[in-house]
Amino acid sequence: MNEARHPSGTSATAPALSEQEKNVIIGGVLLSMLLAALDQTIVAPAMPTIGHALGHADYLPWVVTGYLLTATAMAPLYGKISDVHGRRTTIFAAIVIFLIGSLVSALAPNMLTLIVGRAVQGLGGGGLFALSQTVIGDLVPPRERARYAAWISGTWAVASIAGPLLGGTFAEHLHWSLIFWINIPLGIVALAIINNPLKKLPRVARTHSIDAAGATLLVAATSLLLLALNWGGSTYPWLSPEILGLLACSVVLWALFALRLRHAAEPLISLEVLADPVVRWGTIAIFLVQAANVGLSVYLPVYVQSAHGLTAGGSGMAMLGLLLGTVFGATTSGRAIPRFTHYKRIALVGGVLSLVCLAALAAVAGRSSLVVLELLTIGVGFGTGMTFPVTTVSVQNAVDQAHLGVATGLLTFLRSLGGALGVAALGAIALGNGLPLGGEGVQAAAAGAASAMPFAYIFIACALAMALSLVVYHLMPERPLRGRAESEIAAVVE
Repeated sequence: MNEARHPSGTSATAPALSEQEKNVIIGGVLLSMLLAALDQTIVAPAMPTIGHALGHADYLPWVVTGYLLTATAMAPLYGKISDVHGRRTTIFAAIVIFLIGSLVSALAPNMLTLIVGRAVQGLGGGGLFALSQTVIGDLVPPRERARYAAWISGTWAVASIAGPLLGGTFAEHLHWSLIFWINIPLGIVALAIINNPLKKLPRVARTHSIDAAGATLLVAATSLLLLALNWGGSTYPWLSPEILGLLACSVVLWALFALRLRHAAEPLISLEVLADPVVRWGTIAIFLVQAANVGLSVYLPVYVQSAHGLTAGGSGMAMLGLLLGTVFGATTSGRAIPRFTHYKRIALVGGVLSLVCLAALAAVAGRSSLVVLELLTIGVGFGTGMTFPVTTVSVQNAVDQAHLGVATGLLTFLRSLGGALGVAALGAIALGNGLPLGGEGVQAAAAGAASAMPFAYIFIACALAMALSLVVYHLMPERPLRGRAESEIAAVVE
């Protein structure tokens, strides 16, 4: 019997989980994460078909933006909710909300209903991203946790590859609504897999509460910021009153959120967590790494169409080097962390490798062979992948079990926000250097009309983000990882 003890002193007992049961739970939550990750990539290839079927094609960007807004904004809120009400209850709620959104989207008779359904999907999807890593953190001590990072990276890689393939196939040969119908059986399977094992996690009595005002401010501030990043340079010029107004309102709401954190009786994000230098520098580092990683993954297909004359399908295959490199880098890092006392050096080595390869990409932009390009992108992915397990394990190791959900939610939030900001920043660089990014612009680039110079600037910007992440990793303290013995004594919050 394991005894779970809350900081307040209350305790509960529950049967010990076997290794098989732990692996079943981890498999179930990774399936949940796959659902949420797929829905970030599966829709894009089907958007022309959806626009033709439902009309109002000018609102199609909201099909993607609606999901992104709610998923990113909700991630840190789910972390706090799970710390208060337990992992099983919260992850069940997130899956059910996601499935409701999928059902609304699949049955949507018009574009407005589809956008609403996608926003509801995001409300659940944001929880699935954060809670999957949090549950793994509950089950596995930090010293052993790193090896599961390869599973997480593999899940993202599968979604990145399978999403566009499935979306295009469903829309072209079957029906676009299958993009959403497929979530229903997968979600039910995930619920069935994790239902009984999660019951064995100890339950602890609590008197905590959710800071509703703080949650509202956080969601509103994040939503306005992401709207500005999505619309800037495309729907409206960056210096237009609309974009400047959104940014100004977001800044005001962020300031109010900061005040709320200082004065709330029980803030949404614990000041104790925010004050920890490992959490502070670790979340900033993942923000910078993800800005470079996601930004590169968005503009690399455009580059290979321009510089190497590949088709849209061929450019997708060219992404395999980056994706597989990331998985192998995370696997290598996850296996190495328990063997190294100074495990932070793994992230530093990975960051340097990624930085060197990105600099090389910038140097040979427009005149490299496809083989050289693939080798360099594999290097970028491998180096980037090495940083992810170190960051996640360091942040989770820095907090006690009672704050694990908050810390993991904060990490997930800044990772998502970094990706969104990276895409927006690189888009501004591309537009500022004469690279059109609309559908006609991509076709022109594929025909060789676009100069390689905008891509060189994009690669340089990614390299600068990686260089800054190295500085931040250097500032992040390195603490001994807790092992199995300590983990079994610590409380598992449920």
